[in-house]
Parts: sequence; C-alpha cells; structure tokens
Amino acid sequence: MSVNSHHTHLHRKRRKKKQEPIDKLVYLAVFLGPLMTLPQVYAIWVQGNKGVSMVSWVAYLLIAVVWLFYGIKHREKPIIAVQLLWIILDIFIVVGLLR
Repeated sequence: MSVNSHHTHLHRKRRKKKQEPIDKLVYLAVFLGPLMTLPQVYAIWVQGNKGVSMVSWVAYLLIAVVWLFYGIKHREKPIIAVQLLWIILDIFIVVGLLR
C-alpha cells in the first residue's frame, strides 16, 4: 500500500453538477435582495433620514459577516456574493447613521 493512497480523494477532479432552476434563482436573489436596500441607503445619505435603528443595522452587519465566513468555509459562491453585498450596504447605512 502506497503512503499516499489515503490521499487519493484529494486529487480527484470535481464533477460539475447540472444547474437546477433553483440554482439560477439563487443567483438572481443574490442581487435582488441587496438591491431592495438601496432606497434605504439613499434615504439616509441623501435625504438625511435617520429614522432607522442603528442596533438593527449593526446586528445585520455582524450576521452578514458570520454568513460570509460560512460561505467561504463551505465554498458557496452565492452565499459569499450576497453577504459581500450585504456587508457593503450595511456599512453604508451604519456610517450614514453616524454622520
């Protein structure tokens, strides 16, 4: 038995999975969810609307960071993409509330 025989699984090529309709829908949701938050960012930065909860948006930011780490660990591109977008938007909102 070869010394490296127990590592053969590391050298196997990954098979590409056929994309299901739900997989395509997830990629659409990746952009639609954060896109719906842009009016909130606009209201805070342009209109000066401060009527939102700082605690909630900081919590959303922290949750998005946890999800980002999860997505990176499990190599889930949709999770990574959407959480990066959420983190950017959450930071814009929190900074807008602080100014």
